[in-house]
Amino acid sequence: MFLTINGLAKSFGANEVLKNIDVSVEKGRVVSIIGPSGSGKTTLLRCLNALEQPDKGMFLFDDGLQLNFEKKVTKKELLELRRKSGMVFQSYNLFPHKTALQNVTEGPINVQKSKKTEVEELARELLRKVGLEDKMDLYPHQLSGGQQQRVGIARALAMEPELMLFDEPTSALDPELVGEVLRVIKDLAKENWTMVIVTHEIQFASEVSDHVIFMDGGYIVEQGPPEEVLKYPKEERTKQFLHRILNPA
Repeated sequence: MFLTINGLAKSFGANEVLKNIDVSVEKGRVVSIIGPSGSGKTTLLRCLNALEQPDKGMFLFDDGLQLNFEKKVTKKELLELRRKSGMVFQSYNLFPHKTALQNVTEGPINVQKSKKTEVEELARELLRKVGLEDKMDLYPHQLSGGQQQRVGIARALAMEPELMLFDEPTSALDPELVGEVLRVIKDLAKENWTMVIVTHEIQFASEVSDHVIFMDGGYIVEQGPPEEVLKYPKEERTKQFLHRILNPA
């Protein structure tokens, strides 16, 4: 098991957002998290790379790294956690004054202190991988939303993470641009990247996932293989959510 999460909890003031979350992520597998707005999906994802620090719980990685949030977690441990993951945000978060290529090389050069020539070669290869070989020298404002999000994916991959995290990667896109981003993520799944994806694209989740988690009210209501959770859910709350999503009025 690549990562095991036990008893994860997170509150913002009096608002308890995550309540006793237990999750396992296998290496080379795709975990999709679905659920209504405010269910805790994004907070869970942000805890996985310490953008939010949990109040309680434990992370256990297969390489021996353990973070126990009952105690004070050190900066070194948080840095190790962050190094393991690459994050793709809803709203791209690109540097507006840098080209697509510069956005992808920024992290490896300035954070990892890698050689510029090697990083640029990798960045070109990654931009080709996401179908942007002819857009490398363009700035974000010259790119469509789908192209910006694909730069965001290349940028996360450039850090060579063990775990890719996607926070609603298509929610800010016009409908006709969604497919190009989902295709890139499907290709990564075929290459056996370990991924956790928060998504509202139920059909995509059914196609790409090895494991689906349905969250509501800060709890994991139901989890399992996509054919079970999405086609034959056991819990009434899961059934209601899927019916509303798949049969909009």
